[in-house]
Amino acid sequence: MNNDRRNNNNVNNSLEDHVVGIKRVSKTVTGGRRASFAALVIVGDRAGHVGYGTGKALDVSQSVEKAKRNALDNMITVPLKDDRTFYHDITMKVGAGKVLLKPAQPGKGIIAGGAMRYILDLLGVQDVVAKSIGSSNPNSMVRATFKALEAMQSPRQVNAIRKAPVKNKES
Repeated sequence: MNNDRRNNNNVNNSLEDHVVGIKRVSKTVTGGRRASFAALVIVGDRAGHVGYGTGKALDVSQSVEKAKRNALDNMITVPLKDDRTFYHDITMKVGAGKVLLKPAQPGKGIIAGGAMRYILDLLGVQDVVAKSIGSSNPNSMVRATFKALEAMQSPRQVNAIRKAPVKNKES
């Protein structure tokens, strides 16, 4: 993972969150079953910073709070072209979940389904086409989407790796 994209302390306090899912889970213990709740939360500032987290507790509100704290710890920064879309296409697979993210023309909007829509919205992307292939499990989709977002690179980052000058103004 790119450690330079994680733990950004300069993220402003205008963070928004969205609860993607809450599941009731149970554990069999001596004397019966113990029920708890697992939450999946997306946090973002609509300016290129987004994170996801999971939390589990005996109460729904406590699990959501734990997931928010976890999401803040897992914030990443994604380079956006003109603050509205991505620089390049990317396909990423994690487990059974596979996602495809493509930049789109201005005015296209967010064409995505399931949990990917919330991630891209809280990231600040305005024009993108995304497709979930394989698993429709929200946890798998979120993990695959975040792995794809971490792999996104701007032309400036690619040229720095190649040690070549930037030729266009869009970086």
